[in-house]
Amino acid sequence: MKLHTAAILVILCLGIFTVRTVKGSAGSQSMRKFNCVRLRTKQLNIQNFAKYEKHHMPISAIVFINRNGVRICVSADQKWVQTAMKKIDQRSASSRNGGKPKGNP
Repeated sequence: MKLHTAAILVILCLGIFTVRTVKGSAGSQSMRKFNCVRLRTKQLNIQNFAKYEKHHMPISAIVFINRNGVRICVSADQKWVQTAMKKIDQRSASSRNGGKPKGNP
């Protein structure tokens, strides 16, 4: 009887361990997707922004991302946002070219 109880206990423990391992594995966890819920309307200083992303769900927005990974949602139809995106694109193109402006050998 003791052997039977011990075997059931071992099987139960293995079952719990297996379920916890599968639930906690990185492959089984869904990635949290960032969505803009609220948009900033005030013009921001873009000096610290490293990149941006375009978002269309649930609202159309541009997400500026600073060097620390902080994300700020802004309305895509504002003129300063379009200018900021161009400046970030120019900065990233310049850094890919080794700091040389486009068109110079």
